[in-house]
Amino acid sequence: MSTTRAFTPAVSSSAALPSDATRERLAVVWVLVVGATLVRAAGFSYPFLSYRLAELHLSTHGISLVLAFFGVGWLAGQVVLGRAADVLGRRTTLVGAMALAALALPVLGEAATPAAAVAAAVVAGLVYDAPRPVISAVVADHVPDDVTRTRIAGWRHFGINIGAAITGGVGGLLVDITGLSTLFWINAGACALFALGAAYYMPADHARSTAPSGNSALHTALHDPQLWMLWFTSFAALIPVAGLFSILPLLMAHAELPAAAYGWTQVASAGAVLVLSVPLNAWLARRATRGTSLIPLMACSALILGLGLGSAGFATTTLGYVLAACIGIPGEIILFVTATVTLDHIAPAHARGLYAGIWGATLAAAVICAPLLAGWSLTNGGPHLVAAMTALCGLLGAASCMPLAALMRHQSQLTTSPA
Repeated sequence: MSTTRAFTPAVSSSAALPSDATRERLAVVWVLVVGATLVRAAGFSYPFLSYRLAELHLSTHGISLVLAFFGVGWLAGQVVLGRAADVLGRRTTLVGAMALAALALPVLGEAATPAAAVAAAVVAGLVYDAPRPVISAVVADHVPDDVTRTRIAGWRHFGINIGAAITGGVGGLLVDITGLSTLFWINAGACALFALGAAYYMPADHARSTAPSGNSALHTALHDPQLWMLWFTSFAALIPVAGLFSILPLLMAHAELPAAAYGWTQVASAGAVLVLSVPLNAWLARRATRGTSLIPLMACSALILGLGLGSAGFATTTLGYVLAACIGIPGEIILFVTATVTLDHIAPAHARGLYAGIWGATLAAAVICAPLLAGWSLTNGGPHLVAAMTALCGLLGAASCMPLAALMRHQSQLTTSPA
């Protein structure tokens, strides 16, 4: 018999919880959100990995191969750690993953051979985004109302983007002073601090004899059409998001623009996130108070991402690429918030970690697929085909929201209908 997750599932009404208990639960959530932001802000390992591998005199193909192994580890880690959060407990999984990251990242930074780099890249990828499924499960455990969940989802995404902006800016300044390997040690130190904070603030994990077996949870997830429709919707819409880091550089290089021009697109997109996150989060929270489905907003976000970032295929100047990057930012914010809240609705209590991990793998899958799609499109049809394929991804994501909404309505009717 497997053990259960760390916390008792959230009750159906916030009124059923004493105010002190509610504050204590929310305090744990916010500590984890801040900790995840810290880890992402010091997350130099992935953005600077290709430069570190170049120091080993690897070929372009060799560097791409190691990056692919990192991506495979990232994708697998979301599912494995999500399930571990259900079986071993939230605190055990998060503390263990961050401790493993603190050990693996310096090895990656100091790797002297290709074999060592590959092995360390797989392990580092496995734990690189470990907080995502665990925190998603903790929020589902602790927060019973959609309004608060929506606000937390918005601030989580805001923190991730702030962290990413800090990573690029601070990393670029430090690398000439400290060298590349030191960045990996700093990343490891942030993970170690997060592990200590999680161990201190999170309640101890407790086994529960009535916990469903791991096979039961996996069977539930594999046969839940809501989960897989949400997965496909998110995956299709996230390919344009991943394109901010893979498609845009290819297009701008094709237009013979300097690397500094691409840097301006990243500065502009980070600025757009800072400006738009607070008002959009407040607006989404107000929408959540109505008790209506957020799926139509998710469909709109997919369209904004596909058409907005797809417009980069028609740009020829730095300003054009900057505008394309900024147009997609509202869609990115809305997508992450609405998808996270939707996931909270469909995940059963005994498999929240597994569901969060499976959904979290969409970003890793998009990161792997986006450059492949962009490279094929650019080779076979040029920038305009890149634009068309990026827009098509957004359209597919929006279209798949219709069956997702129908499935959720059907499940809601089954749940509320009398036995």
